[in-house]
Amino acid sequence: MKFWIYIVAVLAGMSLSIEGAIYGVLGQSVGKLESSFYNFAVGSVILGIIVLFLGKGSLSYSAKAPKWQLTGGVFGVIYLTILVIGVPLLGVGLTMISVIVGQMAMSMIIEHKGWLGSSKTPITKEKVMAVALMAIALLLVF
Repeated sequence: MKFWIYIVAVLAGMSLSIEGAIYGVLGQSVGKLESSFYNFAVGSVILGIIVLFLGKGSLSYSAKAPKWQLTGGVFGVIYLTILVIGVPLLGVGLTMISVIVGQMAMSMIIEHKGWLGSSKTPITKEKVMAVALMAIALLLVF
């Protein structure tokens, strides 16, 4: 497997912590929902420009795609809005580790069931132990 993708994924995780910290503070100034809205508005403009010049896919497929495939944006809004609310209350670290524990637990279930087009990967005792240890660490820090 290509090692560089792990590095990119770690950098993406780091950027989510930075984003959470920035929008948590902005949310205290302009409002929590307004902060989340600002994120998606600016992100849409930037991504629109990138797609215009570099996009190779087919946006028109969106009209034909199964509707469940179009629900990802809803979860993005939920995620970011909870970050905007959680960071000022819990701090960046506790908020992000809480998100990661939830991501890991749900990821195991999705992969175990083969839901949402993912390949089936069984839940192992090692995976359960890893998530349990993360949850315990969260409780110890909290």
